[in-house]
Amino acid sequence: MKVYIAGKVTGNPDYKQQFAEAEKKLRAQGHTTMNPAVLPDGFEHQEYMRVCFSMIDVCDAVYFLSNWKESKGACMEYDYAFEQNKGIMFEEG
Repeated sequence: MKVYIAGKVTGNPDYKQQFAEAEKKLRAQGHTTMNPAVLPDGFEHQEYMRVCFSMIDVCDAVYFLSNWKESKGACMEYDYAFEQNKGIMFEEG
């Protein structure tokens, strides 16, 4: 299954590590992942969201890190994924 990873990026100094750990876990389960934490710096929030929604479009499901509710963008991704009938997965813990 193709899985997009969603979670808190802005104001989270550990986001790259958290997303990388989730990616490793999902790949070990046999999934192909889309990791937005590897996108370059320098774009506006709305520009990132356009890219992220496109990433979600080509995935079967979205995997939400435990901190996703603290993120405006991840909340937007949840609503978008739900509207697009994508599978919804949550990090345990």
